[in-house]
Amino acid sequence: MARPMAGSSLWSATCREEAGAIALDRDLDVDLAIVGGGFTGCSAALEAARLGASVALLEAHDIGHGGSGRNVGLVNAGLWLPPDDIAAALGQEAGERLVATLSEAPSRVFDLIERHAIDCEPRRAGTLHCAHAPSGARDLENRFRQGNRSGAPLTRLNADETRARTGAKGLHGALFDPRAGTINPLAYCRGLARAACEAGARLFAPAPVTRLERQSDCWVLSANGQTVRTNALLIATNAYHEGLEGPHAPRFVPFSFSQYATGPLPDAVRSDILPGGEGCWDTATAMTSFRLDAEGRLIVGSVGNREGVSGRIHTSHARRMVRSLFPAAGEEPFRHAWHGTIAMTGDHLPKLLAFGPNALTSFGYSGRGIAPGTVFGAAAARALVTGDVDSLPMRPVTAHAERFARTRAFTCEFGAALIHACGPGSR
Repeated sequence: MARPMAGSSLWSATCREEAGAIALDRDLDVDLAIVGGGFTGCSAALEAARLGASVALLEAHDIGHGGSGRNVGLVNAGLWLPPDDIAAALGQEAGERLVATLSEAPSRVFDLIERHAIDCEPRRAGTLHCAHAPSGARDLENRFRQGNRSGAPLTRLNADETRARTGAKGLHGALFDPRAGTINPLAYCRGLARAACEAGARLFAPAPVTRLERQSDCWVLSANGQTVRTNALLIATNAYHEGLEGPHAPRFVPFSFSQYATGPLPDAVRSDILPGGEGCWDTATAMTSFRLDAEGRLIVGSVGNREGVSGRIHTSHARRMVRSLFPAAGEEPFRHAWHGTIAMTGDHLPKLLAFGPNALTSFGYSGRGIAPGTVFGAAAARALVTGDVDSLPMRPVTAHAERFARTRAFTCEFGAALIHACGPGSR
C-alpha cells in the first residue's frame, strides 16, 4: 500500500479556482469587515458587495484554509439533527423556519455556482444517508417520517436497493435526498471569493487580525501593521479562530475528521461504485463518509485526527473500510490524505452571536458547513449592511458557552480511535 501523502489534500491538488485575495498594505475605512475566508465569510463578502457596501475580508492564511477547504464536499439540506429535535430546541415556529431555510440552502449553493461559473465539480445527484447496522435502519426510518412531514422529498431504500445504488457491501438501507449534491469544497470557497472580488469586495490574505476593539462609533481591527475601521463586523472563523480572545470568539467542541483519496479508479471498478454519483455518509457513532470525485477517485472519511497520536489507527481503519465496502477497490493505494476540524456545539445547532453594536459571529455548523455557511454568511451580511435582522435564519444570542470542551474533544477522539481499532464491524 502506498503511504498517504502527509497533508496532501485532494481538493487543493485539483482546485482550479483563484480567490483573488491580495496583500493588505494600507489603512482602510469600510462598511463591513469580515474576519475569516471560508464559506461564511466569502458568502457574506459577495452578498455585501452585491448590496453596494464597501467590504474588507481578512483571512489569516489562504482563502479556504480551514474547514471549508478540508471537508467532504457534501452539499446537504438541513442539519445533522432531525426536524423534531430542532423544533424542540428552538421552539416550533423558529425550528420550522430554520428547517425550511436550510431545506432550500443547496439550491442557493448550486445557483451561486451556476451564476458565477464556479469551477468546483458540481454534481446535484443527491445524497444517501446509509444504515451501517439494523439500529441505523431504525434511525433512518425515524428521520424519514420527520423529514417527509416537514416537506423533505426523502425516499427510503432497502438493503438491496442501497447495494445497487452504492455498490457497497454490508449496508442495511439508506435515505435518498435529491436536494443535495457534491462539490470540490475548496474550489467552491475560492470561487465565492473570486465572485466577491468581481462584485467589488476586497479580500486580503494572509492578513491575521492581531487586535480588535470598539472605538467610539466603529470597530477597529489591526492586521499586517495596518488598521481597518468599519461600521459593521462579522467574525466568520468557525473552528479555525486564532489568537483573538473575547466575547466574539466562537465557543465549540473541536472535532476532527480525516479523509483519504485513491487515484482515479480503473473503469471496471469505478462503474460499480456509486454509478449515480451520490455522496454518502452512514449512521455509525464514528461516522464514515464515501463518494467519488469527477475523475473517479474514491474518497473515504471518518471521525478522528490522522495527524494525532491515533493517526495510524484511523488510517488503518480507512483502508479496512474500503476493503469492506468496496472489495474490488480494496488494494487501490491512497494518493491523498488530509484532515480538518469541525466546530461542534452541544445541541448540534449553529450559533449567531451578537457581541456588540453591528457585530455578529457565526459558527458551529457541526459538520454541515457548505450550505448553512453559505446561507448564514449572506444573511448576516444583509442584516449588518441593511439592518434587516428579520432575514437571519435564526435569532442571535448574546452569549454562548461550551462546558468542558477540551475534555469532550478528547473523549470524541479517544472513542473514535477505540472504535476504529476494533475494525469496520464494530462501527
